[in-house]
Amino acid sequence: MARIRKKLGEILTGWGTVTETQVETALGIAKGSGKRIGEALIEAGFCKEEDVSKALAHQFDMEFVNLSGAGVTDQIDMDLVPDDLIKKHLVLPMGNAGGRLKLAIHDPMDLELLDLLRFRMNCEIDTVIAPKAAIKSYIENLSGTAGGPSIFSEESLVTDSVDVSMDTSVDTSVDIEAGEDAPIIRLVHRMITEAVRGRASDIHVEPMNDRVVLRYRIDGVCHVRDNLPKRMQPAVLARLKLMSGVNIAERRIPQDGRIKMPVDGEQIDFRVSSCPAYHGESVVLRILRPESVKIGLPNLGFEADHLDEFNRIIRRPNGIFLVTGPTGSGKTTTLYSALDVLNRPDRKIITAEDPVEYNFTGINQCQVREGIGLTFASILRAMLRQAPNIVLVGEIRDREVADIAIQAALTGHLVFSTLHTNDAPSAITRLIDMGVKPFLVASSIMAVMAQRLFRVLCDRCKEPDTDPDPVQLRLIGISEEEAANGNICRPVGCGHCGDVGYRGRRAIFELMRMNNELRELAFAQSQIGQIRAAAGRAGMRDLVSDGKIKILRGDTTPDEVARFAQAEGLTEANIDI
Repeated sequence: MARIRKKLGEILTGWGTVTETQVETALGIAKGSGKRIGEALIEAGFCKEEDVSKALAHQFDMEFVNLSGAGVTDQIDMDLVPDDLIKKHLVLPMGNAGGRLKLAIHDPMDLELLDLLRFRMNCEIDTVIAPKAAIKSYIENLSGTAGGPSIFSEESLVTDSVDVSMDTSVDTSVDIEAGEDAPIIRLVHRMITEAVRGRASDIHVEPMNDRVVLRYRIDGVCHVRDNLPKRMQPAVLARLKLMSGVNIAERRIPQDGRIKMPVDGEQIDFRVSSCPAYHGESVVLRILRPESVKIGLPNLGFEADHLDEFNRIIRRPNGIFLVTGPTGSGKTTTLYSALDVLNRPDRKIITAEDPVEYNFTGINQCQVREGIGLTFASILRAMLRQAPNIVLVGEIRDREVADIAIQAALTGHLVFSTLHTNDAPSAITRLIDMGVKPFLVASSIMAVMAQRLFRVLCDRCKEPDTDPDPVQLRLIGISEEEAANGNICRPVGCGHCGDVGYRGRRAIFELMRMNNELRELAFAQSQIGQIRAAAGRAGMRDLVSDGKIKILRGDTTPDEVARFAQAEGLTEANIDI
């Protein structure tokens, strides 16, 4: 008699990894979104990908492989399987014995893939299971596509790509009309490809008096990549403008465009902005990776209590949820991650954005176009006539948009939006300063979350900091006793992180959920200090305190958190500056 295979949820519940309630919630998400229950459990933050992989291995009676375990990677032989199959299907060859190929896969239910591999390899295959993220990370690290600045050649891009750059008789401005082998085309293509492979978020092309500076922004920090000859400026800028579909001849006003091109077999979008400057047009390419806003809520940096609270808030039927912070603090990623969880066929979601950076299946996304009168306010009014369940407004900029968003929340809609304030309590006073009536603020806002991004220490090279800077510790409010009992680490630098000591970014959060006391203070137009004190009494952990947890756990350093959040009441005297 065949063995009855347990369901994935039953296995994880039996292990105590998740609760039955969490499984039921994940089943609802999976049913509505077409995802598998394992994916739904991970995205909802109920368990880790490794837990699901172990449960799948148990369910299908397969071996689970921990790729970070000692000696495991020594078994991997990449020569056994063609590179295209490895990268496309995320498989790892773990050896070959007796004519049978041993493969690490992440999805045991993908039978078509196994049939394809048997056909291509012309042999029988034995499979083991490893987490998808671990397999992908190993492949990227091996191929160099996941590295930092260290993957960039130390030679100039001009030396490598534009052989004619030293020949002053060549007019490089004509290269934009030449074929794909033209020197300028090769240079620009390599520049873009290199930045994508190096995990850059932006490419900056900045004309100076005697040169053109090329910089890549990685993990929020700009790195100078090269100094291009000044005479190449017209051709490089013209090539970028031609690719992005803007007017090449127009140099007097800012222009915005888009580029879509394949890099390593994956279509990458670029948002291009040109701005006239003193020495020529400054051009910035924002690299848009869809996976960057689909990383899952647990990977954003939430502590367990914040994640539980966040999951409860975004599942409320109505009200306004605001995410605050400066430009580049990850607000869009947080809100899109929430929408990705809520995106189900039985819910209608509409967004108003300026601009629409990432396209999501199943979500109606509207692009703001101020020039033709298509503003946030006009889109929001039109949205409400389409009976949505969830509305996302890219940013509340003025009273008109705020009033419409509040009316939407009071008439049964769940509204997500962003606001530019330094902390969560300031959002209340900011809306009132805009002219929104205090009683509307008090009744419609259900929660406000402030956030900032910090660089994460590279887990391969970080080491304990036995003598942390006392000034930095005081800035964060870490006592000597806490420092002694914690795991404060410092950056070292290695090939994995590009010799900077950091790799990747996560966020610190300040989550303020409205209660009766806070609503009364909002209605009374109380001072920000009173609102902050009441939020603290209600259990709000501020940005500094959340950053402190990350520091003492060894995730980041005191100076990273101190860049944007510091303890209250500090003066030059009490920090000995």
